[in-house]
Order: sequence, then C-alpha cells, then structure tokens
Amino acid sequence: MKWSYASQRKEYGRALIDLGKSRKDVVVLDADLSGSTRTADFAKEFPEHFFNCGIAEQNMMGTAAGFACSGKTVFASTFAVFATGRCWDQVRQSICYPKLNVKICATHAGITVGGDGASHQTGEDVALMRTLPNMTVVVPADALETYKVTRAFAEWNGPCYMRMGRLDFPVITDPDTPFKIGKGTLLREGEDITLMGDGNMVSRCLDAAEQLEKRSISAQVINMASIKPLDEALIALAVKRTGGIVTAEEHNIVSGLGCAVASYLCEHDPVPIKRVGLMDTFGESGEGEELMRKYGLTAEKIIEAAEDVIRRR
Repeated sequence: MKWSYASQRKEYGRALIDLGKSRKDVVVLDADLSGSTRTADFAKEFPEHFFNCGIAEQNMMGTAAGFACSGKTVFASTFAVFATGRCWDQVRQSICYPKLNVKICATHAGITVGGDGASHQTGEDVALMRTLPNMTVVVPADALETYKVTRAFAEWNGPCYMRMGRLDFPVITDPDTPFKIGKGTLLREGEDITLMGDGNMVSRCLDAAEQLEKRSISAQVINMASIKPLDEALIALAVKRTGGIVTAEEHNIVSGLGCAVASYLCEHDPVPIKRVGLMDTFGESGEGEELMRKYGLTAEKIIEAAEDVIRRR
C-alpha cells in the first residue's frame, strides 16, 4: 500500500501548543532533548511554562511530581529508553504510587531509532510502564493519532505513558478517526483472521491484510493503541468473528501488546495466537527500516503468522 508519512513528534509538539493556548495549568518538562522531542515548539510559545531539567531524567520526574502536587497537568519528555528505564523508580514512587497527573511522552522508541544502537533503542518500555499500578499506556499508530492521544492525556486523571518513534510513520488514520483511551479501532473488516497492532506495526498489518486477500484470506485489522487499559470487549468480538489473532509490535514480545492480549485470551477465550515482535533480543546499530526487516517486523512475517494461526485454529 502507498502511504504518506508524517512525524509523531511534530504532532506532539503541535498538540502541546494547542493545549497551552486553552489551558493555563499545562507545564512541559524536558531533559535537554527538546529539539528532538519537539517540546521546544511549546517552549517558544510558552517559555514560562517550560522547564529544561538538563541531563537529569530522574530529577525531571521528581520535578514533574512536584508540579502535579501543585495542581498542574505535567507533560515530561525525553527518549523512551531514559524515560522508562533510567527513571523507573522515580516514576513508581513519586508518580504512580500517589497517582499524580504526570504524562510521560517519550520519543525515539523501538529499534527504528537506528544508528544510535541498542543502548538507545528500547523494546522494554511498554513492559516497564504497564506493570505499574495507576499507569495508562498508549502507543499511537501515526502522527494524527499522536495529536489526539496528547489531547486525551490532558483530560485523563492520573499517570500516562505515550510511546513515539523517531522516524516518520505512515499516516493510516484521518482527523475524524476516533480515539478513546481504553478503546481499539477496527480499521478493516475480515472473517478469517484478526491482525492486531500498535505503533508503526499497524500499517504493516494493513499491508499484510491486503496481501492475504490475494490469497483468499480475509483479515480484519485492529489498531490497539491503548495497551492499558486494554479493549477486552473488542478482543472478544474479534475472537468470535475470526477465531484467531496475530499481534504485531515494535517491542519485545515479552510483556508488550502480545502478552497483554494473550493473557486475556488464556483467561477468557482460548484461541490460537501468534506474536510478531522483537524475539526477546536487543537491537543493533543500523538504518531503521533495515533493522525492521532483520528482526522480522514486516508484513511478510505477519502473513506467515496469520497462516500459522489459521492452520492451528
């Protein structure tokens, strides 16, 4: 399929500016990466509501907690590997435990960070955040959905985590495509298999569905951007309709979207499932799309998984 491409980070910055225009309680923090995370766009418009905490990510989370205790709605940004791994204790103790209104919006997630290599790539961030009580976790599928998620976070009471990529993503939604925390979105109807993705893997699910159609396999595609809370009702409908699920994510298959869906299926609707993602491995330095191919995060692997699930159904 042919897509146009757009930056999630740019839409995040645009959403922050729009929030700043309508709300005086919004405060934005960054850890010396505002040019990359695009919080610099907000800083230019609202310098008195922006704070660069420097290369001190743990301190940034403590500062965010302090602002939230003072009644502010706080957006804290840095690269995903730092926002979740380096700051996990601060996020747990200072943000999630007291259930404060801090929105952690991290960029440069997954292996498509590319040349920075495994030290800056993260396939564990969703796992780390979804284990925390009170934390909401969302992985938007494209730039337009990123804008909507940012606005939704501002209205949501409690800690939130949003994962964004470095590269531009295919635009697969439109301004009218609904987004609601806790709900997935059915993007394509199908009868034989359900392909369920998040982030930039949703576009690959749509590519796979188009190719499966040529093999006389009807695949429905669900954008499951909301990882926690998970749309269990939509999963149940998918199981009833197709009897099998393939999940796809640019994340470790351990404790990501696939594990969340599999846990629900085991307890409620046992059907065949196959997880496409990072196979419990670190990445390496390379071009983003080359790494996606090397680690099997492709439409072709989703097709293989779909055919395997159909055989086992």
